[in-house]
Amino acid sequence: MKKTTNDILDGLRMGFPIGLGYFAVAFSLGIIASKAGLNAVEGFLSSFFTRASAGEYGVYTLVAAQAAYIEVAAMSIVVNLRYMLMSAALSQKIAPATSPLKRLLMACCVTDEVFAISIAHPGHTPPAYTYSAALISTLFWATGCAVGITAGTLLPTNMVTALSMSLYGMFLAIIIPPARTDRNVFYTIAASFLLSGLFAIAPLISQWSSGMRTVLLTIIISAVAAWIKPITTETDDTDKTQNNRNR
Repeated sequence: MKKTTNDILDGLRMGFPIGLGYFAVAFSLGIIASKAGLNAVEGFLSSFFTRASAGEYGVYTLVAAQAAYIEVAAMSIVVNLRYMLMSAALSQKIAPATSPLKRLLMACCVTDEVFAISIAHPGHTPPAYTYSAALISTLFWATGCAVGITAGTLLPTNMVTALSMSLYGMFLAIIIPPARTDRNVFYTIAASFLLSGLFAIAPLISQWSSGMRTVLLTIIISAVAAWIKPITTETDDTDKTQNNRNR
């Protein structure tokens, strides 16, 4: 019992600073959600159960465009596929005796930051540690989105428009640094801009909804990039070096 309590307190301690960062990002996301017609309660619930900035942004954009349910579902699956890989990696840090239900709940707690602190935990990662870190950071995330929606309905239109640009700035801050150091990332980003523009004016594809075009582009570009320039791991490099020596 004492160990579980300590795990909970450790998770809350690690999740609190994550939550502070989440609040700022979620506030900007709430501005986007308000433009899609969501109220504060809907925004809080959707953010509480989703906790994915890119995924939620895509969903809110499609909702604003009155996209079909299938398009919204496809966008969510494609954009959030990385969490399947994170959950698989986290499973290696869970004690063998952990029940399937607890494993499933830990997978549901995964975000980029919660995954990072769970993987970094020494030894096996206690479920209570992941639960508490995810809970407090999620409360900040969902509250930030709700506050952003409320602000979006109260502030002047020109201020709401200005604040809505902050989320785009966040995405640029994510993609620009690696693009400056990795030309493959730069080529992928450039291809996404170019193909997105071409798809918008192509005779047949331009008649599709923006959501369907985005889903298709995401699948095509990521698949081609992974096929042409797969990310090599340290193990792969070691294996290649050993094979070369054997030859």
